[in-house]
Amino acid sequence: MQPARIAELLKPFLSPAPTPNPCHSEPAQSGGEEPAVLPPAQLHHISTYIDILVRWNARINLTAIRDEEQIVTRHFGESLFAARHLFAKPSSVVKDFDSANDQRPATNGIRIADVGSGAGFPGIPIKLWAPSISLTLIESNHKKATFLREITRALTLTDVNIQIARAESIHTTFNVVTLRAVERFETILPTAASLVAPGGRLALLIGSDQLDQAHALLPSFLWQSPVPIPLSQSRIVVIGDRPST
Repeated sequence: MQPARIAELLKPFLSPAPTPNPCHSEPAQSGGEEPAVLPPAQLHHISTYIDILVRWNARINLTAIRDEEQIVTRHFGESLFAARHLFAKPSSVVKDFDSANDQRPATNGIRIADVGSGAGFPGIPIKLWAPSISLTLIESNHKKATFLREITRALTLTDVNIQIARAESIHTTFNVVTLRAVERFETILPTAASLVAPGGRLALLIGSDQLDQAHALLPSFLWQSPVPIPLSQSRIVVIGDRPST
């Protein structure tokens, strides 16, 4: 897919959310926040990623979504939307890329684990958004792990650790743990939470009907307000903070 088309499809996920306007029926503009812009190199990486994903998907079931434009919106859009909410701190911007419009925050030393990574979402797009993070992809399926290795090599990503293991066998903790579209949610959620270091964050990309269950399963976490994912009727991003003590 052409990078220009990818950029167009990602616009709803990289634009600032409008704030309610109490005086008008239309939403007001966001308070001075500029839309995020992906540099050309990152758009090229996404294009390469899609090509490899489509080729592999013909052999093993990595995603039920076959249409390339839907892959951009459903997988990359949702993942980058989560990345913005995890790391979009305008006061801590660094120039990780050659684009003057790049708006990525300082993320050196942050360790992230993506539980049940599958085809690499949201972990690898988050790595594209914030290249200085240390990323661990936890995936127990050997064929999917092999795919993740190929993507990592093709995109020349560094500081990416692929763990072919079940999450419950991991005994390291991380600053951020992500969880998306997994089966056995009620079982895997406490396991994912156990990987969050004190003071760390758990980012869930889930259906809105799973929010109450998340709150009930992890009552000690301090939950932020859920954020609706663009172009979706029920998908949300919700972040829980694990108390430091």
